[in-house]
Amino acid sequence: MQWNGALAPGQRRENGELCIGGVRASELAKQYGTPLLILDYDVLDAAIAEFSDACAALDMEIAYAGKALLLVALARHLKHTSLHLDVSSLGELAAAERAAFPPERISMHGCGKTDEELDAVAEGRVGRIIIDNLDELQRLTRRGNAERPIPLLLRVNTGIDADTHEFVHTSGATSKFGFDPESLTGALRELRNRENLRFTGLHAHVGSQIFDEQAFASNAEALMERALQCAQAGFVCTNVNVGGGFGVQMHPHQPATLDVRATLRRVAEIVRARSEQNELPLPRIGIEPGRALIAHAGTSLYTVMAAKTEYGRPYAVVDGGVYENPRPAMYGAYHHIAAASRESTNLTETYVCGRTCENDRLGAARLPHDLRAGELIAMCTTGAYTYSMASNYNRFSRPAVVAVRAGTHRLVARRESIEDVLRSDCDA
Repeated sequence: MQWNGALAPGQRRENGELCIGGVRASELAKQYGTPLLILDYDVLDAAIAEFSDACAALDMEIAYAGKALLLVALARHLKHTSLHLDVSSLGELAAAERAAFPPERISMHGCGKTDEELDAVAEGRVGRIIIDNLDELQRLTRRGNAERPIPLLLRVNTGIDADTHEFVHTSGATSKFGFDPESLTGALRELRNRENLRFTGLHAHVGSQIFDEQAFASNAEALMERALQCAQAGFVCTNVNVGGGFGVQMHPHQPATLDVRATLRRVAEIVRARSEQNELPLPRIGIEPGRALIAHAGTSLYTVMAAKTEYGRPYAVVDGGVYENPRPAMYGAYHHIAAASRESTNLTETYVCGRTCENDRLGAARLPHDLRAGELIAMCTTGAYTYSMASNYNRFSRPAVVAVRAGTHRLVARRESIEDVLRSDCDA
């Protein structure tokens, strides 16, 4: 998605104050407190429509990658769309089930699935499973029955080394995920004559925040090479899933360098051409965007706890930090930051830091030179991998999440209480 204005889609300033989804930042902070994750459902729906339209034109299946962010209320919202849903744990599956998300539209991911997760698959609580490794496949063979065989895709490591941070690489020689060509042969051998399992195709995801169209094209090429390998072993791929990882624009002045529609068209052309070339049935293509759907919908709102100067450099200490958004500390992720309480023409470069017992710098931003404690600042594009990666470091409470739309707002995840934080402690 392209940015709209100085901040992010769905955000605007009114009388000098930031409004998100038509709601004033001060109103949201007063009612729900800070730090606060705000989801603009209009922005989310626009992203879903953009991807869905592109996929419909190519008869592609599209699934939302729940690891980016999955709440019961969000799953309930998504079930009314055409999207499928990927889950990677019993917790994510439980959120989907509480939302009554149709199980036939759910896929179970993960590279180290527990027995309980495999049992859930065998019980039909999901529509299919993506198998990551031979041990997992062998454990699955002890489940299911011939009357209701378990549909599965094999996740392959296509060896594509995408240009992204090493922490979000999911393919190539240094990745833990999937079957390489040699281990794929062993997986197909294991599947032979297994009436309780039903092979449906292949899956490959090469990483996150990828702006290079060629990475997706190369992944599709490699997937179709593996599809030929499967066909030669007697297995027909009716589905090939090229994963997600579509790059998301994080800075208002950064050009959005990935044309998603063109990228998907190229993937479809490659799959069709290789199917014809190798005389294979044309498989249905699937994609799994997560960040690309939810990231721009999210804005994090903070209260400045202290405005100070250290060795001549301005700092703003806010009530968030690495415990509710670890991405900047983990791999230098950028989020655009702006003042939310007021506008100012006299700005100064300021380090914005959290309040944990770490040097948890959230980023640098041009903020009012006379910034004061108690004012609000906003961090953009935080819908993905913030709340879903949050922790209770320093025994802080995880923030609330609120959904906004056209001037309305409602709570979708309450702020944790101290009792919530201590709920697992055992009284010695």
